[in-house]
Amino acid sequence: MKLKGQSALVTGASRGIGEAIARAFAREGAHLAITGRSRPELERLQKEFSGLGVRCESIVADLTENGAVEQVWKQAIETFRHIHILVNNAGVGSSGNLKPVADYDDDFWERLLYLNLTVPYLFSKKALPSMIERNHGRILMTASVIGKIGMLHGAAYAASKHGLLGLMRTLAIETAKQGITVNAICPGPVRTEMIKLRIEHEAKRLGKSVSEFESTWTPIGRLIEPHEVAGLAVYLASPEASAVTGQAFNIDGGFLMV
Repeated sequence: MKLKGQSALVTGASRGIGEAIARAFAREGAHLAITGRSRPELERLQKEFSGLGVRCESIVADLTENGAVEQVWKQAIETFRHIHILVNNAGVGSSGNLKPVADYDDDFWERLLYLNLTVPYLFSKKALPSMIERNHGRILMTASVIGKIGMLHGAAYAASKHGLLGLMRTLAIETAKQGITVNAICPGPVRTEMIKLRIEHEAKRLGKSVSEFESTWTPIGRLIEPHEVAGLAVYLASPEASAVTGQAFNIDGGFLMV
């Protein structure tokens, strides 16, 4: 087991990519603190992971609320004393608010930037002192291929993911000699609830059916599955990746070949 005995905090773990990462970590022996807004989903995962022989603490929280980061961190530390692996996965997309910058809602911009960029900054700031003290740690950011390009009618999302990559690289430089690695995973179109509205929007814009658009969105002809992203996360959190830091890994079916 690659992560046996490690304690990991995974935000946005009640569904999609976060759920897949948490499950993959549990199967590799990691103890978990998982956060999300859905109590039933978190309790379901807690029961599942406990059945794998690892300890799991589920923390219901809306990370956009004042004090939520502090509450989550306090509960995770009270349970595990130390977090070896931090996965900043919680985030929101632009689906439902796809429009030109000239027509943007300022409140939406601020809410999205807070959850997608400020919250990862706050959790990373919480995690770093004990990681530095122990000369070991892993911080993973769930970014996006959009963090490397632009996004039509998705300025807030694109800006947040570009910013997240900047934060990741800066943290990697600052901690490179302290046994800590900081990396980002940049998924392309992954089969999650978040992307459904985006697919419908793009299919309509291009005059295609949803299934037709899905089959042509990536060179491999399909969406990426969450478990495929989770496999990369396991590697980056493992001892084998101790020399890998400051990197942004695309997992996008060839959507962006750089």
